[in-house]
Amino acid sequence: MTTRNGRQSEKEVYQYDAPWPVYAMDWSKATTEKEGYRLALGSFMEEHTNKMQVVTRGDLAALDEMERTRRDYYDSTKYEQDFVPLAEVDSYYPITKVLWEPRKNARDSDILVSSSDYLRVWELSDAPARYDGSINSRRNYTEPYRQTLVKRSELVNVKQSDFCAPLTSFDWNEVDPSLIVTASIDTTCTVWNVETGQAKTQLIAHDRDVYDVAFMHGTADIFASVGADGSVRLFDLRSLEHSTILYEAPSASPSLSASSNFASVISDGSQPLLRLQFNRINHDLLATFRMDSDTVQILDIRYPSAPVAELTRSHRSNVNCFSWSPNHPGHICTGGDDSQVLVWDINSKSQATPGNEDTFNGRSSRQPHQRDRQHPQAANGPILRYVADSEINSLSWSQSLPRWIAVGFGRTVQALRV
Repeated sequence: MTTRNGRQSEKEVYQYDAPWPVYAMDWSKATTEKEGYRLALGSFMEEHTNKMQVVTRGDLAALDEMERTRRDYYDSTKYEQDFVPLAEVDSYYPITKVLWEPRKNARDSDILVSSSDYLRVWELSDAPARYDGSINSRRNYTEPYRQTLVKRSELVNVKQSDFCAPLTSFDWNEVDPSLIVTASIDTTCTVWNVETGQAKTQLIAHDRDVYDVAFMHGTADIFASVGADGSVRLFDLRSLEHSTILYEAPSASPSLSASSNFASVISDGSQPLLRLQFNRINHDLLATFRMDSDTVQILDIRYPSAPVAELTRSHRSNVNCFSWSPNHPGHICTGGDDSQVLVWDINSKSQATPGNEDTFNGRSSRQPHQRDRQHPQAANGPILRYVADSEINSLSWSQSLPRWIAVGFGRTVQALRV
């Protein structure tokens, strides 16, 4: 259905079929609808033909073309897809993460950062770029790209320029957007000043590979990391002589260690922690999960050592990703190898039983209970459920348009309305 101004009425699910497997993904932080519907995507392929792409909703791109050309019509065949690409750039190595710049005020340009071998800063320019026709880039969209991703800088540690330890993840501080912290397989975390391109500090964060790192929301100084040693560690830039071990994953039993491969259990019994993310509203809470696990742990930094809640008994296979709600303190979305996308309310005392949860795009009749700050209730089941066509590899809950969650599986990206 199309409205009078040429725009289609909003759908429940928008889909984009990328020309390569999608791994990294992030919604634009822009507050306007036209810019807020943009997604940055990154591929993860063993071949040295990786890509980063920016896409947007086709109907919004069509309206934008009408405004720019000052015509009252557009070629509908160019924008018949749910999402259309705006810009693309090559990457030799897989892109482990991509983030749009945290925005407080409107600006004339858009800045993105990606991680792979190095940290790279990009500007999305309005100058059009024609597709170069390089390999592994089968696209139905044959027009020139309307925008260009221009590399502004590479953040490289000069002391280690002769050896490049791959970056597994990074986070961009929203209180002080000049700060970015990276995680690497060389056991270190590095805090960068993205404006000067200089490393502010580097520290050995874990005994083994560091898999993820995140700033605590609402502060410019505190961040946490997880890694192959199975610990969550909290750091404060004002006092880096000390760190706090918030949580250590239970050691695997001897029988499990003997029967498991290295991927899930290290030789000493440690169970690696893969991801972490701070709650966007209740800054004391963060989520993490173990490798090859179907359970997500919710931690409170005020009560170290043990989770205050666990999301369990609903995923039937490994959890791969999660994303906290941008506007509800108790909502978190998880995705896993069982193709399920689940939304949980960690504050709810009476959860849906498995198989009885609402589906996406429906409206739950349950009202969230008032949060108990001392003892958040364990979540016994999800409140929303969606089943994709294959394993969920990535999730992104839009900050500027909170009714949308983007999920990535295989070469497919879907925007789900919640």
